[in-house]
Amino acid sequence: MNELDALYRELILDHSKHPQHFGLPAGDAPAHTGESYQKNPVCGDEITLRARVDGETVADVVWEGRGCSISQASASMLADLVAEEGLSRTETVALIEGFREALRSRGQLELDEDVYGDAAALSGVSKFSARVKCAMLAWVALEDAIAKA
Repeated sequence: MNELDALYRELILDHSKHPQHFGLPAGDAPAHTGESYQKNPVCGDEITLRARVDGETVADVVWEGRGCSISQASASMLADLVAEEGLSRTETVALIEGFREALRSRGQLELDEDVYGDAAALSGVSKFSARVKCAMLAWVALEDAIAKA
């Protein structure tokens, strides 16, 4: 394993042990919030994700879930990325599509760290088809939540 792979592995483990934007507030979701529950039956990963949309901006993402370190790290990285950037719906959907394309590439496409931040560490998952669904779970949930908001 090279140094970059080791760094990425540590980043994934750190996000899974110390998830960002974790926890759904009690009570009803605020106005303009879409919620999505997704499950990966192969691995047992589960996530409930809420996206608050103000006009055309995805203003906040919070989530709760359980599962493997890849699914939990991916959800944490995604929520952190969206919260930091204040992306529009269109930009968020494009981000999700780019992530999906890279993860389905079987290692042919790398995620750009300038665009995907910590989530670029998940590029290597594309080489393991059984793990792609784990990494995609939160991204699919966000796509669904935005559509519902």
